[in-house]
Amino acid sequence: MRALSTNTPTKKAHRPVAVPANDPAMLLARARNAAFAEASKGNLGGGLGLLYDALKDEPMSHDLLSDMAALLLAAGKLEHAAGYAERALRIQSLHGPSLYTLAFALSGQGNVDRAIGVLTELQGGAGRDSLQAEAPELVPVAMIELERLRRAR
Repeated sequence: MRALSTNTPTKKAHRPVAVPANDPAMLLARARNAAFAEASKGNLGGGLGLLYDALKDEPMSHDLLSDMAALLLAAGKLEHAAGYAERALRIQSLHGPSLYTLAFALSGQGNVDRAIGVLTELQGGAGRDSLQAEAPELVPVAMIELERLRRAR
């Protein structure tokens, strides 16, 4: 039998933290992930249905409302997208992804002045920080749209 060297540091095994299967945050994350997975497979209606069902359980979730707005925007349902984005913003007023979706829905509806106002909120401050944290690739897209709308005015 070999003796263990006292110079060798012992490694502590990483122990996963158990999360209850009915943890609300985990259930919410699963619903959001499943919805976007369905949408990415071309089943936008299925993704919207999953979010709608999740909203029955968590009607005040700005994340679910924002996700619903984003999928509706992708489906070209601009009025509905704007409505869900506005609901999300009533819960968390400077939520960057919701501001982004609202701005593009308004722009698509021809409501240029209001879209410019929303995109201007995304230029700096908490709205931009929120969008940067959640979807950094969308920040330059929003700024390009803001410049485009200003020129088109």
